Amino acid sequence: MSPLQHVNPRVRGIRVSSHSSLQNLAAHITQEITQGAQKSFKVVLDVASCDPRQAGMKPISFVQQVLAACLYPQLLKDQSLPLDVRLRAQSLLEVCDGESVGSYTASSGLPHVRQSIAEFIRRRDAGVPSYAKDVFISGGSQRALMVIVKLLAREEGETRTGVLIPVPCPHTLPMLLDEAGVTLVPYRLIEEGGWAVDLDQLHQALKTARGHCEPRAIYISNPGNPTGHVQDRKSIKEIIQFAAAERLLLLVDEVYQDSVYGQDREFISYKKVLFEMDKAYSETVELVSFHSLSSACMGECGLRAGFMEVVNMDPEVMHYVDTMLCSDISTPVTGQLTLDLMVNPPTAGDPSYDAYAQEILHSWATLSQNAQRAWQFLNGLPGMSCQPAMGGVYLYPSLHLPPEIIEQAKIFKVEADVLYCQRLLQEEGVFVGAGSQHGEETDRHHLRLCVLVPSDTLEEVLARLGSFHHRLVDRFARSNKGVRGRDKWQNTVTEHVVPC
Repeated sequence: MSPLQHVNPRVRGIRVSSHSSLQNLAAHITQEITQGAQKSFKVVLDVASCDPRQAGMKPISFVQQVLAACLYPQLLKDQSLPLDVRLRAQSLLEVCDGESVGSYTASSGLPHVRQSIAEFIRRRDAGVPSYAKDVFISGGSQRALMVIVKLLAREEGETRTGVLIPVPCPHTLPMLLDEAGVTLVPYRLIEEGGWAVDLDQLHQALKTARGHCEPRAIYISNPGNPTGHVQDRKSIKEIIQFAAAERLLLLVDEVYQDSVYGQDREFISYKKVLFEMDKAYSETVELVSFHSLSSACMGECGLRAGFMEVVNMDPEVMHYVDTMLCSDISTPVTGQLTLDLMVNPPTAGDPSYDAYAQEILHSWATLSQNAQRAWQFLNGLPGMSCQPAMGGVYLYPSLHLPPEIIEQAKIFKVEADVLYCQRLLQEEGVFVGAGSQHGEETDRHHLRLCVLVPSDTLEEVLARLGSFHHRLVDRFARSNKGVRGRDKWQNTVTEHVVPC
């Protein structure tokens, strides 16, 4: 008997995501190029997901230097390293067992780093209390989210736990919630309003869900992933009041809080707004907020560390949070130490401060300028429109596809925007995400582009995308005048179509 017959049916039933199929196609094309295949491009440009290092964005020198000294303590004597780098590395090693990054830590993270995070939150929120005991470090923010959702999960019929999620949502969220065993309760963001959260949509989602499941939490992404929307204080307050009235746990993804660039917009944490409200809210509404090294300015996705802060949760439940984290033993120590560097960077007067400030500013300016440049370009393409991003690392343009493409997609059993992305990959070597990964309905088509890339890379992406899109539009303009153009498209789409 095959061991796979014993695999959890939930796991066996998960359909391969369109993102995975596009990743596989990108890898296949890259392999073809390596083996000498002749194509119109020399390299595949990946702007589907945010990976600043893979995209060519330079890391922060201070982070690299401190981690190097922690991994190789002999560097603590190297006078070529700035003094504050050596002092920080020494202090971090001292809080590790055996003064080594190779040692285990507590399942919830190093106490020193949890304290640093609590102090960062107090500074960020202008003195709102924060305590290390309420901070839990995990192997990325999604791992932390999984821990909380699994504590909520019930699987019995109408009492099965439901979680309200935005549409569009982060492309990994539906699979994560499915794995946790909860029901997805979608609420639509308002594209015409810049992807704003709408209270009417929330109430409608709850009304539709009740009788099928028991909604117990609402997930919010602020700044929005993949929409780039940034909520203002009024919107946040309304969501808190909604959660209180409906007795919902607030799950707030604030990973891109360091990347707000929209005019007259600033990042305001849900916790700060909550503590500005009456005690009827500030002392009762349960809130879990998430942050991680995948933030725009730090961008150290591969170090796999994030944290959550838990507010107003029952102490007995907090115990189970810690117990659930024990199943991972501990978050990689290098990632935990980098969290400390993220929340407690060099300050004015430190030897590393000027270089650190310049590098952070360069990353932020590149992101802001790229978002504006890409937004203008995408809105200039026929059949495409894009809301301006206010923060985050993605643009999420709407794609108005010819009926012929939609029909071809049905034949090949893929979503129309996925078919568009496949052809873009094959013809121009540009890897973008498809909106159907984000919980979108089949009659809506979008693309996801990460703009946290070097400016010259973005220009190359836009040039290739524009060339492909104009060819596509011309192809169907000709097809409307005769059969030959339509046949040409049909012949091209039958090659390497990857069903999802």
